[in-house]
Amino acid sequence: MRLRRAARVILVGAPGVGKGTQSERLLTRFPQLSAISSGDLLRHNVKNRTPLGIKVEKTMKTGGLVSDDLILRLITNELGRRGWLYGGRPNVMTLSSSSASIDGSGASLEDTASAFGSGLEADPLAGACLSAQASNDPAASFLLDGFPRTATQAERLDRIVPINWAVSIQTPFDVIMQRIASRWVHEPSGRVYNTTFNTPKVAGYDDITGEPLVQRVDDTEEVYRARFQKFQETSEPLLEHYAKKGVLWEVHGMSSNEISPKLYQEFERRFL
Repeated sequence: MRLRRAARVILVGAPGVGKGTQSERLLTRFPQLSAISSGDLLRHNVKNRTPLGIKVEKTMKTGGLVSDDLILRLITNELGRRGWLYGGRPNVMTLSSSSASIDGSGASLEDTASAFGSGLEADPLAGACLSAQASNDPAASFLLDGFPRTATQAERLDRIVPINWAVSIQTPFDVIMQRIASRWVHEPSGRVYNTTFNTPKVAGYDDITGEPLVQRVDDTEEVYRARFQKFQETSEPLLEHYAKKGVLWEVHGMSSNEISPKLYQEFERRFL
């Protein structure tokens, strides 16, 4: 299936609603979509022990948040590297000035450039607003994961590349809570099972290794309610931002299998 224009997509939904499942299904069904994960970009730098990776490793390990500036520059650099920004060059990071700090620690432009490895050109003269230069080539289609999570982040992302489809996945709270309470994981691999719809072959044990499954410490009603409330507080203005731009679409369903066909149909209507 050939896309007629670039699809720049984000999925928004409460923890446990099935965003990961829907992302995987979209990427499989529409091969022209690429996954861009802010978390993966950060982990790549940590794994390769770049100066940037060393800088953010402690923050990530302690559950802290990496600055919006840094995430935006990571995404900009990745889009530029893929040739999806008309005004940019491969491996270009946009900085407001040569003395800009990337995370509040006072890192210089030279530090920022070196953090992304040899060949990265940090360009202090690059424009702050690239939205008019974002490629509309169908090959420049992506599903952005992990960012933006707030309206402020969305506004800043708009200056780089405008999202043209924001999907709000809606499933009743009690259904998600039941799903969370029934979830078991194989920690070494991250494989997830559910006693209501995706049971392991042998109860309590991983299908591949035979090792015991565990429940995550945060898969409790008390913890989840706190996470859900936090999500609601941040997601309401985020969804309002995309609604005002005319790119928000809501999909309702009790399960991933109910939601997926609706998601495919709307994606095809908009981009095929």
